[in-house]
Amino acid sequence: MFNINGSRAALTQLEQLVMDFVWANPGCTAEACREGMTSRRPLKDSTVRTILRHLEEKGYLTHTIEGRTFVYTACDTPRNVAAGVVAQLVDRFCGGSVEELIVGLVDQQVLKPQQLRQLAAKIAARKEKG
Repeated sequence: MFNINGSRAALTQLEQLVMDFVWANPGCTAEACREGMTSRRPLKDSTVRTILRHLEEKGYLTHTIEGRTFVYTACDTPRNVAAGVVAQLVDRFCGGSVEELIVGLVDQQVLKPQQLRQLAAKIAARKEKG
């Protein structure tokens, strides 16, 4: 399930919880996921399997089969998924302008001046590396 612009469909809060578990436990089964999430959010086996299937349909997960068991791994890193979500936000709310987003983050004091300077230094260092 991808959006018209080719980006993945957004994660629900419950899907995010499952993705967080899969990222922390690559190569997990539905049962391992259900058991591992019990302390945070107890779920029925059928619910976990449905969520995993939806995450696979949305392009967040893939699976292999070992015997009769599906083994799930994430298709992308949390950082790359976050970058995709930010790109969607920039397109939807900032007219495609990353500058507009950054200025808004500074204006709303989400991003402090010191953090902005550190970010600028990291960007400069990456540019130098090529």
